[in-house]
Amino acid sequence: MKKFNIRKLILAIADVFIICVGTLITNYIFTALHKGYAQPLRGLGYIMIADVILSVLVLYSLGCYSKMWRYFRARDYLLCAAGMFIGQFLAIVIFFALGKSFSKMFFFVNFLVTAAGAVLFRLAFRKSFLLLTETGKYDKTQRTLIIGAGHAAMMILSELQSARYDPNNKWSQFVPVGLVDDDPGKIHTRVNGVRVLGTTNDIIPICESMKIEQIIFAIPSCSEERRVEILDICSKTKCKIKVIPYLGNLLFDDEHTELINQATDIKIEDLLGREPISFDKTEIRSFIAGKVCMITGGGGSIGSELVRQIAKYNPKQIIVVDIYENNAYEVQQEVLMEFGSDLNFVTLISSVRDYKKMEKIFAEYKPNLVFHAAAHKHVPLMEVVPEEAVKNNIIGTYNTATLAEKYKADKFVMISTDKAVNPTNVMGCTKRVCEMIIQNKAQTSTHTEFVTTRFGNVLGSNGSVIPLFRRQIESGKPVTVTHPDIIRYFMTIPEAVSLVLEAGAMAHGGEIFVLDMGAPVKIVTLAENLIRMYGKVPYEDVEIKFTGLRPGEKLFEELLMDEEGLKKTSNKKIFIGNQIEIDPDKLNAQLAEIEKYANENNSERVVEMLAEMVPTFNHKSNAE
Repeated sequence: MKKFNIRKLILAIADVFIICVGTLITNYIFTALHKGYAQPLRGLGYIMIADVILSVLVLYSLGCYSKMWRYFRARDYLLCAAGMFIGQFLAIVIFFALGKSFSKMFFFVNFLVTAAGAVLFRLAFRKSFLLLTETGKYDKTQRTLIIGAGHAAMMILSELQSARYDPNNKWSQFVPVGLVDDDPGKIHTRVNGVRVLGTTNDIIPICESMKIEQIIFAIPSCSEERRVEILDICSKTKCKIKVIPYLGNLLFDDEHTELINQATDIKIEDLLGREPISFDKTEIRSFIAGKVCMITGGGGSIGSELVRQIAKYNPKQIIVVDIYENNAYEVQQEVLMEFGSDLNFVTLISSVRDYKKMEKIFAEYKPNLVFHAAAHKHVPLMEVVPEEAVKNNIIGTYNTATLAEKYKADKFVMISTDKAVNPTNVMGCTKRVCEMIIQNKAQTSTHTEFVTTRFGNVLGSNGSVIPLFRRQIESGKPVTVTHPDIIRYFMTIPEAVSLVLEAGAMAHGGEIFVLDMGAPVKIVTLAENLIRMYGKVPYEDVEIKFTGLRPGEKLFEELLMDEEGLKKTSNKKIFIGNQIEIDPDKLNAQLAEIEKYANENNSERVVEMLAEMVPTFNHKSNAE
């Protein structure tokens, strides 16, 4: 406060000095020009005194001495000039009232000189003040490069420049030092005073030469392919990256008034090569609203996201069935915290392997919709104990589907995997048998509609490679990739769950719904990009070690079997594989036999039975 009062006094003294010197300069100009407007020395003194007293009082009353230097804007400089004008105009009025003669031209020129002096002094002092005060905190700023020089970049620059002088604004440390844009006409031009330094091909050398620490991707209308190309270039720098959402995802309302506040840290899914898939929420809402929904494996990554999304569509009741109590407890507490007593939510620790226990649950709750997410999914673990994959995946699916049919559920949606297509591992083969069970049920059921959803790897799920990579990077250990050429299809957890819900809404029974997930991604590229997102250099700061394909693993996954064909749905990203005819008697006999071997823990015979049930099962393909 003391410093603030001293600053006011200094500014007022400066204005007194400027008015006095400005009046002398004005008088000197007219004396030199011999125009006859110059004032005698005594009259000049009266003018100075009147101008000083009245101008300083007006400036003070207008608040020109009350604003901090760092917050000065164009309006404040105009207010200063207006204060000078009003003060000197009042001086004219007083002289006129006292009957004193005066020169209007003198007062006009004097106003121009003193007002210009006061404004220029404030500009110079503000720049000097900011330079001095910010030198000490330079190490806290982040030199920022903005990708794009269009309307979005202009908005962001304006917002960053405003935030710069607000210490409480989280963006105040972002200092824009340049832009890049692929429009040749914009190169070397300036946007809001910031220069366009080059094209997106120049991002890496610009970041090195300009010591860039932060990149903001500001092209919300960019195509998904080009977006990924540019972000891939950005990820090769050591900079942190923030991304403005796609144009259709931007929000401008009472809570989202600024574009920069919608920028988010780059996520691994931003490098998938496609725009996030949208779904028909109206159709999903009518599908879920007022229904009793059972989710098996409801504590897992997919199951818990199913709970979150279903809860938003006003279900009558949600029943989570899971054998792992920790996950089930976590999702229960999350739901209670979010919805409280507004949602009828039941958590049951039970196993889908236990037919009698599951029947008790079906008989009591009579679910309308069953989402079957319970499964063993880790490929190498199931290679060691194939009988456990059969017990949980195959028998668990058969139990749940049979009970859904017996207790007349409206729809049963099973979650499958791309590893079920021409499987090379036990896990994938058991999921293919699960698909066969569901398609068989669809052929014979008179009430329940059975449907399968099939998608690739889910980023961030319990079975995903991303959490492992993150742990390895954060602990300083090498990132392990099985093979330099291994590729996978990827989707996000919300996308996977939305697919499940929309597939359930549009299903009529027997379909296998497949998501178009764009081009597959090389796992080693994913690992490299993730390392860069941590601000490290692959192979230098973090080693990537190739460990060899694991048992049952193949280099690439497929989403459709050859015999299934493909047809479109109302959602251009979702396709349906044609139903395959299943021999019910043969399948039921095989299920009884493989269950017998699984219960005997006969691993060898279990694998042989899987090969018999799924002719495309090639268990040795990864070793060839």
